[in-house]
Amino acid sequence: MVQPPPIESAADQVATEQDAAKAAELVKSVQQVRQQVARVVVGQDEVIEQLLIAILSRGHCLLEGVPGLAKTLMIRTLAESMHLDFHRIQFTPDLMPGDITGTEIIQENPETGHRDMVFERGPVFTQMLLADEINRTPPKTQAALLEAMQEHEVTAGGKTYKLSEPFFVLATQNPIEQEGTYPLPEAQRDRFLFHVVVDYPSRDEEAEILDRTTSTFDAEVQPVVTGDQIIAFQKTVRRVPLPPHVKEWILDAVRAVRPRDPACTGWAKELVEWGPGPRASQQLVLASKARALMHGRPHVTMDDVQCLILPVLRHRIVPTFTAEADGITVDDLILRLVADLKPKAASAI
Repeated sequence: MVQPPPIESAADQVATEQDAAKAAELVKSVQQVRQQVARVVVGQDEVIEQLLIAILSRGHCLLEGVPGLAKTLMIRTLAESMHLDFHRIQFTPDLMPGDITGTEIIQENPETGHRDMVFERGPVFTQMLLADEINRTPPKTQAALLEAMQEHEVTAGGKTYKLSEPFFVLATQNPIEQEGTYPLPEAQRDRFLFHVVVDYPSRDEEAEILDRTTSTFDAEVQPVVTGDQIIAFQKTVRRVPLPPHVKEWILDAVRAVRPRDPACTGWAKELVEWGPGPRASQQLVLASKARALMHGRPHVTMDDVQCLILPVLRHRIVPTFTAEADGITVDDLILRLVADLKPKAASAI
């Protein structure tokens, strides 16, 4: 006997209407942020979209690109357009963990004359943190960001301090200078939602950059979104439905490049040393939900997933020596994975 469809309650209908209104507000806000950023930054549309997706997914970004591609300017402008508190840390070999999280200092009470230990908060106590050239500092200092990135809190002197919400870490690293650098360990790379590659501008874009930066051009960025709005958008993103066939494809994809998994594809056993963990599939789902909303869709499609699989997986796959010797990059492996996996049959949404 065919069961009748469930009757939608008044509460469900109100929630659906609220989500639809919030989704429309999200699309409008994203367009406004893009317009503000475009006043200062020329091009880099794909990078800016991935940064916005990371913010809406409550994730962090690792940006890789040669010097002079406006990575710092892009992040600072994003913070200004969202009315977020912004701090920048220049990572150097002599940077200590306390320089990031903060330190306890002895402070005298002027009224009583007693001396007490007082926690002096470091630059991590912000909403958008730029960790510039994160691979130039030793692992001990890099690890100072782990708790902040995962738990959004800092523990010092036996006390735990909550960070302001929303909180994002956007880290940069230079791909061409490897002397005196400390590559991020796999555990810390996995904390980043995206590994974004920032490429050179086109000829026309570079011509516009020259016009703007060698003249009296001066653009003022207006805040168009608040932190509270971003938090509300993040909650809306999590309520976006994920069709079963898309979920199955994501599971197939991440498990196909785990060499010790029975579902591992044949070539991955030879070319992949370590594959992505469960956090990869979690974050690919969240990022795809955010992209779907940004593009005005109420549910995730295969296009959302396949557009984001490169930045989600490229820092979570370790190639074997054989792959590196043959000049096969991680991006090559991911593109081969996508080509091999056939999309699952779509089900009714």
